[in-house]
Amino acid sequence: MNLPRRQFLHLAAGAAALPAVRRVAWAQAYPSRPVRIVVGFPAGQAIDIQARLIAQWLQERLGQPFVVENRPGAGGNVGAESVARAAADGHTLLIIASNNAINVTLYPGAGFDFARDIAPAASFARGFQVMEVNPSLPVKTVAEFIAYAKANPGKLNMASAGNGSITHVSGELFKMMTGVNMLHVPYRGSVPAVTDLISGQVQVMFDNLPSSIEHIRAGRLRALAVTNPIRADALPGVPTVGDFVSGYAGGGWSGIAAPRNTPAEIMALLNRQINAALADPAIKARLEHMGAPVLSMSPGEFQQFVSAEIEKWGKVVKFAGVKPD
Repeated sequence: MNLPRRQFLHLAAGAAALPAVRRVAWAQAYPSRPVRIVVGFPAGQAIDIQARLIAQWLQERLGQPFVVENRPGAGGNVGAESVARAAADGHTLLIIASNNAINVTLYPGAGFDFARDIAPAASFARGFQVMEVNPSLPVKTVAEFIAYAKANPGKLNMASAGNGSITHVSGELFKMMTGVNMLHVPYRGSVPAVTDLISGQVQVMFDNLPSSIEHIRAGRLRALAVTNPIRADALPGVPTVGDFVSGYAGGGWSGIAAPRNTPAEIMALLNRQINAALADPAIKARLEHMGAPVLSMSPGEFQQFVSAEIEKWGKVVKFAGVKPD
């Protein structure tokens, strides 16, 4: 049977539109069952608290349970790999942070490709870090620190929360950009590192702000600068490292992602809901109290941001020859 040309064109257009219709319908029905949010670190850490805060918001708005599942190991790679292998239907999500960007180069033999297999959906917050020293060190600014370090090569010990951690690579970025010579001393977490910094066993650390802020306020540590490109409200009188070292930008961040090929409509829905959460005064205040001011982006902006972080930290890891513990 020969169809009139106009009828044929209508039928062809309708057939072409079917996949888009299915995707929209799928997104409108999402979520159709409980959603699992994987966190690659133990419960109780700042990123876990952020995940549970966002999970509660999504659960209340989207009508299905959003359940946080902690799967620590390999600097977050265990949890990330489990999500990379999950169905791309929006019902398995991953909390991502700066560690994931670092791990791309730090773990070249991982069983998945984070940049290829994980799609960023929405950012949450910035994670502030502070360049701090033991008060006995005769420096009060970053410029004075650089001069002192160059006058005393190899005599400064730089603590970190572990090889390949954001506290480590932020220090290595500083070394790379300034040419100073410091011995890296890795610890198993920030608490023992800060303890030795206070006692004078090590002289400098690029620590996450929440674990050092009270020591700074009490005078047990001296803050020279924050590593982020903007100043921290919690330390309004403290400059940024970039004020002294042009182009330096460290600091952490957090967000949520999904397996690659998750429908764009679902990604957009998650982004809208999370950005709405970040605009809520109660959630915004809670994040800021944790020292993690909101960081709001579109999916495309967040993808570009994560790609730039992978490239930046990849250069640092290679420069410093960083190896995982």
